[in-house]
Amino acid sequence: MTRPPVVFVSHGAPTLAMEPGPTAGFLRSLGGMLLARGGRAPRAVLCFSAHWESDAPNAGLVERPGTIHDFYGFPDALYEQRHPAPGDPALGKRALALLRAAGIEASGDPERGLDHGAWVPMRLMDPDAAIPVVQVAIATARGTRFMFDAGRALAPLRDDGVLILGSGGATHNLREFGRHAYDATPVAWARDFDDWLVRAIEDGRTEDLLAWEERAPDPRRNHPTHEHFLPLVAALGAAVGSGSPRGRRLHAGFTYGVLSMTALAWDD
Repeated sequence: MTRPPVVFVSHGAPTLAMEPGPTAGFLRSLGGMLLARGGRAPRAVLCFSAHWESDAPNAGLVERPGTIHDFYGFPDALYEQRHPAPGDPALGKRALALLRAAGIEASGDPERGLDHGAWVPMRLMDPDAAIPVVQVAIATARGTRFMFDAGRALAPLRDDGVLILGSGGATHNLREFGRHAYDATPVAWARDFDDWLVRAIEDGRTEDLLAWEERAPDPRRNHPTHEHFLPLVAALGAAVGSGSPRGRRLHAGFTYGVLSMTALAWDD
């Protein structure tokens, strides 16, 4: 079996689960491609989501993770959405063992379900909810290099048929989210950051990406807080750790003028 890629997706607003826009269409197509990859689907997905923040990169150990609706003020129909994918406690324990072997403290969570950073893209990619999903928390306070190292520690999971997925946002400034229409032309500062990010990924400029707060254009305007950038860094670590330092853009687009919907992949 060809080992699964490492993938990063920008999940945007939770309504992505229901809207018929280009990003939803892309995620459905991506799921179809992954299911056909090498004649078999990835045996599981390990997901770093921006919406599980912790002091350490904890791992889910749930047999049947529930669907967490961790948002408010959206249409009632969105709260009826479910993604009843199975968990994989054995994979969660394997992830914990790899993290601890790398000197990274982590613990398992036997109760937490899937937040919308995980279930929204997975519901589009795997509508039959057939592929097990295990979430790993991002250690927000530990920062960029810590999460890169956490992702790198989990790189061997690719050789076990696990797709490592980062789900966050290539740009994520919710303070300016409501100032633009859904289909507004991207503002210059968000477009420039997105272009820089993609070029750095394609060129394999790992150190530039780890020092993004100093080297990217308008870093804090695009990410006033960094929890939506850290899943990308964790995915980068997994890619570098498994010998795939150069990535490629799978999907481009913007919503609300400031939210890049860029998706990336690192494969062999």
